[in-house]
Amino acid sequence: MPPSDARRAVQANASTMEVFRVFLALGFTSFGGPIAHIGYFHTTFVQRRAWLNDAQFAQLLAICQFLPGPASSQMGFAIGLFRAGWKGALAAFLAFTLPSALLMFGFASLAPHLGSERGAAALHGLKLVAVAVVAHALLGMMRKLTPDAPRMLIAAATTVLMLVWGAPWLQLIAIVVAGVLGALLCRHVSALPAANPPITYGRRTASLFAVVFALGLVAATALPAATTPTATSMAGAFYRAGALVFGGGHVVLPLLQQQVVDTGWVAPDTFLAGYGAAQAMPGPMFSLAAFLGAEVPLSLPSAAGAAIAVLAIFLPGFLLLLAALPAWSQLVKHQRAASVVAGINAGIVGLLLAAFYNPVWTTGVRSAADLVIAAIGFLLLSTARLSAPWAVLWCVGAAVAWGLLR
Repeated sequence: MPPSDARRAVQANASTMEVFRVFLALGFTSFGGPIAHIGYFHTTFVQRRAWLNDAQFAQLLAICQFLPGPASSQMGFAIGLFRAGWKGALAAFLAFTLPSALLMFGFASLAPHLGSERGAAALHGLKLVAVAVVAHALLGMMRKLTPDAPRMLIAAATTVLMLVWGAPWLQLIAIVVAGVLGALLCRHVSALPAANPPITYGRRTASLFAVVFALGLVAATALPAATTPTATSMAGAFYRAGALVFGGGHVVLPLLQQQVVDTGWVAPDTFLAGYGAAQAMPGPMFSLAAFLGAEVPLSLPSAAGAAIAVLAIFLPGFLLLLAALPAWSQLVKHQRAASVVAGINAGIVGLLLAAFYNPVWTTGVRSAADLVIAAIGFLLLSTARLSAPWAVLWCVGAAVAWGLLR
C-alpha cells in the first residue's frame, strides 16, 4: 500500500474510533428522550466539536423529523456518516444504542423475578412513569409543533380519528392526511434553512436504498398475522413499526402495541412496564425493542430475539434516511415542503395524544392514588425540570410504598 493510502487508512480508522467514543459517551449519558437528545447533539457536534454548522444541523433535524423512524438515532447515524463514512455511521449507531439496549435486555431477564407484591407494585409504578413521561412529552410537543389554530386542528382531527376507529393501518393514512392538510393550511410556516450536507454518495446509491426499504416493507406487510410468533414474523412486525412511525421516541408506543400486544405476543402489563423502564435508560427510546424482543416467546435464546427486534426496528429508518439525503437539499427549496412537514408534525402530536389515552392512561391509572403519583411525577419533569430517572425513582418508590401501606 502506498504511504499516502496507508496514511488515509489510519486517519479513517482514527476518525471511526473517534465517532465511536463520542457516541458511546452519549449513549451512556443521554437521558430524557429524543427531544433532549437533539440538545445533546447540538452541544456536542455544533458547539464543541464543530462537525456540523448550524444550518447543516437544522437541515438534518428537519429531514429526520420528516421521515419515519427514530429521529435522534437517524441524526446520529447521519453525523457518523458525514464524519467517517459508512464505518462512522455504523459506529455511531452501535455506540449510541448498545448501552440502553443491553440495559433493557437485562430488565427483561429481571422481570420474571418480580412476582412478589413489591415486584408487582414496582411494575405498576413503571406504568405510572409512562403516564408522567408521555404527558410531559405531549406538553412540550404541543407547544412546539402545534403553536397555531391550523396545526391544533390537524392534531385534534388525528386524535379523534385514532380514538374512534384505531385500526393499525389508519396511522399511516392519518400521517398522509396531516401532510396534505399542512400543505393547505400551513402555508404561513417559514421555509426550511438551506444547507449542503457532506454526503459521500450519489442518487444512484440512494435509489438502491429506497428499493431495499420498499422491498423490506412489502415483505414485512405480506407476512400473515400469527398468534404464535416466529423469528421471521417478529422481524416483520418490528420492521413495520420502524417503517411507519413518524417522530420516533414516544410515538412508537401505539405502533409497538399493535404489533406485539394486540397479537397476543406480549401482555399489556408487561408492555407498559417495559416502556416505563425505558424512561430510566439513556439513549434511544427504540431500545425498548430489546426488551420486547426478549419477551416474545420464540424458539430461540432471548438474546437472539432482542437482537432481531433491535435491528429490525432501526433498519427501515436508516434506509429511508440514506435514500432521501441526496435529494433533500433540493426539496427544501420549495416552500410547500415546510408546510407539509408542519402538518405531519401536528399529526404526530395527535397520534401521541391518542396513545396517551389508550393504552397509557387506561392501563396505568386505576385509582386516585395512581393519579396523585403520576401527577407528582409529571410535576417533577415539567415544574422542577428534573430528568426522567428522577420521575422513575418517585413513581416506582411511591407505588411500592402505597402497596405496603395498603
